[in-house]
Order: sequence, then structure tokens, then C-alpha cells
Amino acid sequence: MMRKRMLKRDGFSPSALKGLRFAGAGVAGVTFSGTAFAALWQSGFSPTISGGLAAVGGAALAALVLGQRLRLNNGGTGPIIAAAADADPDGRMIVDADGVTVYANDAFANLFPDATLSAIGAVLDGVTAEDDFLRLTAAADGGASVHAEFAVRLPGKDRMWRAVSATPLADWPGHVLWTARDVSARREIMETRREEEKTLEDLIGNMPVGFFSAGPDGRFLYINETLSRWLGIGDDEPVSNLSLADFVAGVIDETDTEGLSGVETEDDQGERMHGELMLRPRSGEPFRAYLRQSAIEDADGELMQSRSVVLRDFTAQSALAGAMRRWERRYRSLFAEAPVGIALVDLSGEVMESNRAFLKMIGLHREAVIGKPLSARIRKEDRPNLEAHLSKVVMGTMPASRVEVRLPGIGEAEIVASVFVSRVEDSLGDVSGLILHFIDTTERKHLEAQFSQAQRIQAVGQLAGGVAHDFNNLLTAMIGFCDLLLGRHGPGDPSFADIMQIKQNANRAANLVRQLLAFSRRQTLQPKVIDITAALSDMSSLLRRLIGENIELKMDHGQDLGLLRVDPAQFDQVIVNLAVNARDAMPGGGTLTFRTKNVSLHEPVHRGHDIMDPGDYVLIEVEDTGVGISKEDIGRIFEPFYSTKGVGEGTGLGLSTVYGIVHQTDGYVFVDSAIGEGTTFGIYLPAVEAAEGEVVGTGHDREEPSEGSDLTGGGTVLLVEDEDAVRLFATRALTNKGYTVLEARNGEVALDVVQQHKNDIDLVISDVVMPGMDGHTLVRFIREELPDVKVIFISGYAEDAIPREIGSDPTLNFLHKPFSLIELAAKVKDVMEG
Repeated sequence: MMRKRMLKRDGFSPSALKGLRFAGAGVAGVTFSGTAFAALWQSGFSPTISGGLAAVGGAALAALVLGQRLRLNNGGTGPIIAAAADADPDGRMIVDADGVTVYANDAFANLFPDATLSAIGAVLDGVTAEDDFLRLTAAADGGASVHAEFAVRLPGKDRMWRAVSATPLADWPGHVLWTARDVSARREIMETRREEEKTLEDLIGNMPVGFFSAGPDGRFLYINETLSRWLGIGDDEPVSNLSLADFVAGVIDETDTEGLSGVETEDDQGERMHGELMLRPRSGEPFRAYLRQSAIEDADGELMQSRSVVLRDFTAQSALAGAMRRWERRYRSLFAEAPVGIALVDLSGEVMESNRAFLKMIGLHREAVIGKPLSARIRKEDRPNLEAHLSKVVMGTMPASRVEVRLPGIGEAEIVASVFVSRVEDSLGDVSGLILHFIDTTERKHLEAQFSQAQRIQAVGQLAGGVAHDFNNLLTAMIGFCDLLLGRHGPGDPSFADIMQIKQNANRAANLVRQLLAFSRRQTLQPKVIDITAALSDMSSLLRRLIGENIELKMDHGQDLGLLRVDPAQFDQVIVNLAVNARDAMPGGGTLTFRTKNVSLHEPVHRGHDIMDPGDYVLIEVEDTGVGISKEDIGRIFEPFYSTKGVGEGTGLGLSTVYGIVHQTDGYVFVDSAIGEGTTFGIYLPAVEAAEGEVVGTGHDREEPSEGSDLTGGGTVLLVEDEDAVRLFATRALTNKGYTVLEARNGEVALDVVQQHKNDIDLVISDVVMPGMDGHTLVRFIREELPDVKVIFISGYAEDAIPREIGSDPTLNFLHKPFSLIELAAKVKDVMEG
């Protein structure tokens, strides 16, 4: 209950103080100056008291005096300031030098029995509180501002806590501003927290497991009493210079002793290193323990400290950990480190998991495989067969299955694998997925295919080479005599058409022989350096007429393509054969695309039946949008006489000719196709550089002899040929062109002719393979007598049956059988004039 007091001082009227309340006794007769109240105003903002109205009591008194001095509007603000001072939740009291209270607000009176210093001293609880209060009053008397918290016990109430500060007023000697606040709730919370911390410290310190924390250098920041007792560390011994590594006697599990230093690494799951180890205390026997660690890191991911638990003598845990380790090792050996590729596939066909061998096989990272369809890694023509086998295993029709597939590998490589499929079942026995084992059979398949291909090529080559000589002799005679007949029976003659039919069929037969030789890679090539872009552009008009108007022709040329060294005629044959094959695959029309680009291989690549050597290649892709090729047929399309067309619609030699020409040019040809998805042939030919002075052509700039050309000439020709029909035709043909022809049926007769006419012979035409003396030996003898004589070899044999010296000697010329009258006359005139 505040008691009203009236201040007596000259110059103050009672009405100026109306509405202000002052607490405390003995204030009558006390005088105040304006300066003192201004100081009181400033001192009222005590740092120990918070709140917008913390100093409002002193401010009220100062405002009273200042308001009087400034002649405020009749003191109208007095009641407002008084109300604010009384409403301040912090207690405020002013005492003079004699300890007499000159002012106190309601809050101060509520905190203590009365707003006097003696009332505060009467309720202090305990010696510590009394000492704190005496220190407070002594310091205030000495002019120092002090603060303390002490316990009080008010009548009829429990022990409470007060925060009290004393602030001397500098401009008012002896006067002190006392502020007070109830802090019982905060002190209760602090006391509860101290009790909890004490309990937690006792719990961690004496729990039946060891606990410690280590810094980045591995030294202990904290170690509980249990672990200290296990390791023999004294209670008063500092642990900041010790680390767990000082007590490690050995590692049982995969735990790294460096991990014990506090700088641990992370495993695949991002967890800190942990495991079993042996600890050696300072006294006693080593004991087995299990260590589990985690870490506290800063914002940069750097280790700040570890949190580690040590378990001792844990039989069940040790057995479980051992079983887990054995399972992990078995898992690594059976799956992760298995030498064969393994993939786990869910029922939707997506890869759930794969091991390193599978990723290495296909040359991809784990992120590019996991969660992706398995079919994306399989050649499109093999996908239906694989999906059929997977479905049978899932449906239970077959408990397991084996299927062979091809997978795209690194770069241009192709992997052939045997896939073993089996079920993965859940705890209820229902199928939850499939496990696929991939065994790389690429090398074995390549060896088998190469051996089989070599056998086929050898058989066909032996057949072609064996019949080439005799068959080509017959065709030479047939074609030659047709030419002789055509010379006498022009287009208006009734026999002209019959003779042309004979010649055309003879030419078809000659073409069949050339195709057989091409497949067996035994034909004679005349390679030239060509620009592939120019060569294909020159052929575009021919190809458009060949494929028809209902098929669109596209040319997609690469940039900066390398040059090719090929036989232009054989290269044209390859392109035409592939175009015809594509045309037949698109009876309803479509698109035929020729695409070229450079390809560089840095290591051998397995693809199809071949192993591509490292080097630079020019890739020519021929892609159609036709019906595609079935898996059963795709492995045989390069075999001679194999055709998927109807009877009489093809010879079966088109693609085999392509295969032979490409391989004889040191190239490779592959096919990628599936039913309904079109076909793409890829031809890899070695890129070359033109020699200095060598002409780079398009392959279509060669001149062919024609009937209108002047093929007449003069001179003496020695013709050596064991086949009578060929010799007779050649003699008549050259005689008709103006040459004198000396005939010989073998080498021995030819030498006799040379002895008789050696000064007259200008040219020797000789068969290479003859009974008795062969043509090459004959020419050596003739050149001993006639060193400057010109020579043309003729032969119906394959190229590898002709001595190498013939091809390497620039003075020796070659004409392959069968040849026509025009070809023979043109060759003779060219050599004679050369």
C-alpha cells in the first residue's frame, strides 16, 4: 500500500505534485534538486534490468522536476508518468545516504515484505544470501554498481530467488537506485538442468559400454569412466594426450587403425569405419571389443570430432558380426567379384543390380545401367528371342534357360554372350525377379566363325580356282568367236540376234566366275586412290535409275573423309549390289540412305565374325527401310548361292561378292537388321593418303575401248596358248587388226619359233599356266635372246596362281580371261604403242 508524501521545498507548490505517489517512510522534509533528478533519470537505465519501462520510476521523478522547470502544461503529464512507473514489472527503490527510502514502486513492494533495506535483509535465506547482500550494500556505499542473485524466503511461501542491483547516483551523493526482479522460474530451470546433467554424466560415465570422443588428430576429447577403467587410465590423469590407437593390440575385422585416429574414411553407405579389434589395457590381458564410430563435421565436410562406442565381451554381437562378415565375403565372391557378368532384373525388365564384370563387359558405368531396361543393352534382332526365354522362366514353364545374345560393346565392338536365366523368389515362393549370368563367348564364337568361314572360302576358292582356267578358256573362245561372227553378221542379219544371245549368256557365265573369285578373294584387282564422296556422287544418277522412282535416295556425306585405295570397278560392284539388295527389300517403296564418316580404332575390335585391326577407316553405311532380315538368315547372307528370294529371282552371289571384294580390299562388312526394322550394312575400308604425284580420281574416269575406236595396228606377235580354240580366235582377231601372228601351242615350240624369227618378233602373248614349261619361264628364256621384247600374259587362273614376279615387273602386262576381241585388240595396241 503506497503512502502519499508531500515534499516541502521553497518554490514548489503542492498542486505541482498532485497525482504523484512516493513510497517509503521518513521522506518528509527531503529536498530534491533538478540536477539530482536528471541524474536519477540517466541512472534509471540500469544494464541489469531489461524492458521498455525499466527506468520509468527514476524517469518519473526527473520528469516531475524537469517539467516544473520547463513549465510543462500545468503538470498535465504527471499522472501518466506516475502510472507508468507503478506499472513497471521490475521493482525500483531509491534510498538516501541514511538508508531511508525516498521512492519505491508497487513492483518492489511486491517482491519484498516492505520497500526498505531492512526488509530485504530480514527475508534472506541462508548465509550465502546474507553475504551477497552485505557485499551489495558495501559496494554501493563505496560508489560501485553491483549485481547479485540470492535466495529469499517470504512468510508463508517457499524459497524464492531475486536478482538485485544497486546503482549509486553520481550527481546525488549517498543516494542509491535499487532494482529487483523475480528470477525464481529461471533458477528453477537451471537447477533442474544441473540435476539432469549430473544424472546424464553419471549415466554416460558408468554405463556398461565404453564411450569416447576424439578430435581430428585422434586424441581424446572425452572418455567415460567405464572405458577409462577398462584401459587402466587413472581418474586424475589427463586424457588429451592419449588416443584409442595407443591401446589397440590388433584388428580383427576390416577396421582400419588409421580410422581409429579420428580421420576415418567412409564405406559405400556413407557410414564411418567400424568393426572388431583387440584392446590392450595398461595392466592386464588384452580383451576383444567392437568399435562403432560416427563423426561431427563442419560446414565444409571437415571432421570436428568423433562419437564412438566400444562394446566389450559381446558373444552374441560377435557371432552376428562374424556371420555378417562371412555373408559379405560370400556375396563378394559370388556376385560382386564373380568373373562372369551378373544382372538382377525385375519383372518389368529393368536392371536392379549388376556386378563389375557385367559393367566391364558392356563398357558402361553403373549409373547408365541400373534402373534402365535390359533390352537397351541387347542387339535389336536378339531381343525377341531373349524376351521369350525370360517370359518362360517367369511363368514357370522352364525353371531356367540359356540363350545366346549380342550386346553392343565399347566403340564399334560387339559382344557375344551366353545368358543363363533363373528365377529369384521371395519368402512366399513367388517370383520377384530374374538373375542373369552373362558368359562372354565372343572369342570362341569368333574362332568358330572364322574357322567355318575359312573352310567355306577355302572350299569355294578351290572350286573357283580349279575351274577358272578351263572354264575361262571356254568362255574366251565362246565370246571371241561370237565377236568374229558379229563382224560378218551385222544388226540387219537374221543371225545377229542369235549370236548376241550366245555372247550375252557367255558374259553372264564369265560374271559368275568373277563373283566366285570375288567371294574367295582370288580375283585380280587394279586398285586406285579415290575420293569416296566424289565416287558416290558420280554414281547417284545410276543408283536412282536402278532403285526406281518409289524409293527415295539420300546421301549423307561426312566431313574431311579419308581417301580409299580400291579397284574402282569392284567398288562400283559393291555399291550396286547393296543398292539392288535394298531395292528388293522395299517392294512398296521406302528410303535408301548412303552415309559416310571417319572411324578410328585404337585397339582390336570384335565384331561379327571378324576382328577389326586398329587404324583409321572410312565407314560407308547403306541403310534401307525394308522388311529386314530374320535372325536365322542373317548369319548366312554372305554365303555364295544362299538367297532368300524366290526361285529364279537371284543367283545368291550378290552379297557374297560384296563380302569378298571388301575383304580383299582389307576391309570389313557387317549387317544390323531385324524383321520389320530395315537393314543397315556397314562397310569399313582403310583410309589412305595419296602418294606424291598420285592422281586422286572418282573411280569413273577410266577410258573403256569401244567398237568405234581404231584398234588396228602392225607388227609381229608371238602367240603362245595351249588351248586350241583360244589360240585360233586370238590369231584371227589380231590378224584382222593388221598384225602378223606366229602361233605356238606350248613353251618348247615357242622357243623354236623365236630362234627362227627372233629379229622379227615385237610382242609375246603367252598363257601363264601350260603343260610343261609355264609362261613365266618361257619369257625369261625369250628375254635372254630378245631383252627388249614386250610381253602380255593371259590367264584364266585366279590371281594367287600367278607368279608374284609378273605383278611386280612393270614391263610385264596382264590380260585376264575371258576377254573379248575388242579387249584383246585394245590391250595389244596399248602395249605396242607404249
